[in-house]
Amino acid sequence: MRVLIAEDQVLLREGLSRLFQDQGHTVLASFGDAQHLVQAASDTGPDLIILDVRMPPTFTDEGLTAAADLRRDYPHIGILVLSTYAETTYAIRLLEIGAGVGYLLKDRVDDATTLRDAIERVARGETVVDPDIVNRLFARRRQQNVLDRLTERERRVLALMAEGRSNTAIARTLHLGEKTIETHITSVMTKLDLESTPDNNRRVLAVLTWMRTSDK
Repeated sequence: MRVLIAEDQVLLREGLSRLFQDQGHTVLASFGDAQHLVQAASDTGPDLIILDVRMPPTFTDEGLTAAADLRRDYPHIGILVLSTYAETTYAIRLLEIGAGVGYLLKDRVDDATTLRDAIERVARGETVVDPDIVNRLFARRRQQNVLDRLTERERRVLALMAEGRSNTAIARTLHLGEKTIETHITSVMTKLDLESTPDNNRRVLAVLTWMRTSDK
């Protein structure tokens, strides 16, 4: 896999580069800001981009802004955003740009297996959200909202969907058959009034509905 990295912390940037190289990937380039990253994406055509949320010059949301620009111009490149904080608002903004994106806490970088799983899924066009963010949203969920239409089992399935888990992975986690999981997901989509259209990924829409509601 051909990778570009943007991370303003030099030690972490070098560590990520070494980690990807050790896993057999090609690190095309690494930068300390998002501006050079966007230009490099145009020049090199990577398969995956890793970038920090907060980078120079303002250290606010440069990474998210760059991610949105990159997704618009290069819809098939996987984008994994790393953050020091479990910012639910940032995770929602990232998911709104489309599939093939991930939001992972920097603590996960120390876990090679977790990081490898995340980058492989993002590169396949799946969506990944750090479990800590999912758990935080569950803890803050309002008592009365659209999700009250769902059963406890359906909410659990939706939470695992929010992490970007496949039907097979959800079935394995809940010790249920895949057909049962498919039935629960269909029910979730129906209760959240999400119609199937060629232009919309209902799975992502369901997750966004849950995250937006839970973030209030």
